[in-house]
Amino acid sequence: MIPSLRSVRHFSTTAIMKQVVSELHVSVPWGEIRGQVWGPEHGRPVLCLHGWADNAGSFNTLIPLLPRDWRCVAVDLVGHGLSSHRPAGVLYTFPAYVYDVRQVVEALQWKRFSIIGHSMGGNIAGLFSALYPEMVESVVFLDSFGFLPAELKEMAGLARKGIEEMIEFEKKKDEKRERLYTYEKAVERLMAANPSLSEKSVHILLERGSTQVDGGVVFNRDFRINLTNVVRCSLEQSLELQSRIQAKILVVLAEDGLIKIPSKPEQKRYFSTLLDGFKGLGGRQLTVPGNHHVHLNKPETVASILTDFLEGRASDLAAKLPSSGGVWSLPVLPRTRTAGCTQVECPGTTPTSPGGQ
Repeated sequence: MIPSLRSVRHFSTTAIMKQVVSELHVSVPWGEIRGQVWGPEHGRPVLCLHGWADNAGSFNTLIPLLPRDWRCVAVDLVGHGLSSHRPAGVLYTFPAYVYDVRQVVEALQWKRFSIIGHSMGGNIAGLFSALYPEMVESVVFLDSFGFLPAELKEMAGLARKGIEEMIEFEKKKDEKRERLYTYEKAVERLMAANPSLSEKSVHILLERGSTQVDGGVVFNRDFRINLTNVVRCSLEQSLELQSRIQAKILVVLAEDGLIKIPSKPEQKRYFSTLLDGFKGLGGRQLTVPGNHHVHLNKPETVASILTDFLEGRASDLAAKLPSSGGVWSLPVLPRTRTAGCTQVECPGTTPTSPGGQ
């Protein structure tokens, strides 16, 4: 299967001249998976996976700062951006997202490539790298710990919760109408729900995240991405999967990102254990100034780090790493919930939280 490339566009940044971007269309049984393609056909293949409720536009400011001889493909995950929603009655789960990624890779005819995954996209990248270790050369987790473990004793309850939410959604879906917004109100809503986004970043995400219709704009994402994920892994299962990763690993955390987002006390232990696991696999980790969307808001903060890592320039990357031996330590996580964490990949499991994804 050969993906369709059309709707060529040009992007420009303050750092470089215009760069050609093609629109990706990959046919799947229920519709199509969309995305954007940057760089030459035979360039270094890099797959970019965005976070929960975002879209491929999440990488619009970062990719132009990466080497122009890379072949970067930023995907709209199913149910996000311009990609089709899942069929009626079908739940959103991490294994399903991995299946989607495998479909894209098959269409691109890539045998070995690197992945840059932000937040939930990092969790998908972690699971894909574990299931297809021979295909992934390098993996970058942008403000992501690669996996999202759940307490073993809570997994049955989470599965039941997700099933019940789906049943209620199916009962009411015919009664619901798509909510219309003026473009200005859509901007306000997205900024209020995602305090880590700059206003410029909100406009970028709305390019693929909304559609102009009679009377205003509608958000493109599938409401079902908000429902609790019924397929979860325990910490033990996550570590077993993590141990199967053969790729080179880089974890880039934001100072005001996931490590500052309130969570249950056990999540701090999970995150520390996962970081130790990556260290045992020879991975590297560093913390950069910025918030959960630093790669979109201030891409220059991470662009050279990613370039050095994926190009294999160990000495240049080492110069950017902290000199202290505590590089793998995790800052103390707050234990009280504050407003505004529902639209980023916080570890909670409420219906509007990506932790439920």
